[in-house]
Amino acid sequence: MYVSVIIPVYNGEADLPDLLRCLQTQTYPPDQVEYLIVDNKSTDGTGESLQAAIVAFQREGLVLHSAIESTIQSSYAARNRGIRLAKGTILAFTDADCRPDRHWLAHLIEPFTDPRIDVVVGEIAGLPSQNWLENYAEQKQVLSQKYTLEHPFCPYGQTANLAVKRSLFVEVGLFRPYLTTGGDADFCWRALKDNAHRYVFVPQALVLHRHRSNLKELAQQWQRYGRSNRYLHDLHGVDLMVKPQLSYQLYLLTRWLIREVPALLLAILTRKLTARLFLSRVLSTPLSIYCNYNRFQGQTQAKLPTLAQEIDRL
Repeated sequence: MYVSVIIPVYNGEADLPDLLRCLQTQTYPPDQVEYLIVDNKSTDGTGESLQAAIVAFQREGLVLHSAIESTIQSSYAARNRGIRLAKGTILAFTDADCRPDRHWLAHLIEPFTDPRIDVVVGEIAGLPSQNWLENYAEQKQVLSQKYTLEHPFCPYGQTANLAVKRSLFVEVGLFRPYLTTGGDADFCWRALKDNAHRYVFVPQALVLHRHRSNLKELAQQWQRYGRSNRYLHDLHGVDLMVKPQLSYQLYLLTRWLIREVPALLLAILTRKLTARLFLSRVLSTPLSIYCNYNRFQGQTQAKLPTLAQEIDRL
């Protein structure tokens, strides 16, 4: 079956070389796939890099197209642009800072041989790293789709690793173009709520994603999760995050100092824990408090844009 892989990009010049190499090595039949990369008003050399890549892909018998979404600054608007241009009956999504495994697309598309399946969700893991913050995020499996598929309101897959029948977009609409976060959950909930359509999770369809490597990026990530909470509450009525209680935070920190820190110090002294993992584990509890604080701040400060009520249609 013919597949269109749609990837939004914004100032992705540094990420594109690794991403493109991953696409070039996919084992899915090259005559059955096109790659569409949609530039969302980049100000670096992304456009020039894409033009050079198109030529390189042609030499290898691969189809790569580039497009521009210059009206709305939103990855979901860029994805909608790609959907409108796509020729495939199956639309697969990933992101510019992801690194798909060479068998990613083959595994992701295989379940569609069952005509009852409308959505396929692949797994997301972190890129290998020596950075202690990135190790913390990977230990927590922050990006794993296992957790989004267990959402108490309704399962959903993140667009970093998702495939959808084109006919489903015709039926329920495209992504909300003015959302800046939470658009993947919103689309999946419109499609999957009340078991209206079937999905399957394929952990072998793997993409690797870079975790945040400093505290500023980590805070921004969790604030974005908080904004998503607010937007999805306003759109679907899902529960908001409860404000973290100071007394409980103090209890967690006390337990951390009395129990967790000594145990981890003993583990490293007896060489049961490597120095590389020690820092991310010993700071796990304070980092979790920090993440929850930023998530609540993002939720509190967010306001759903009026235009985000709009759903694009094919």
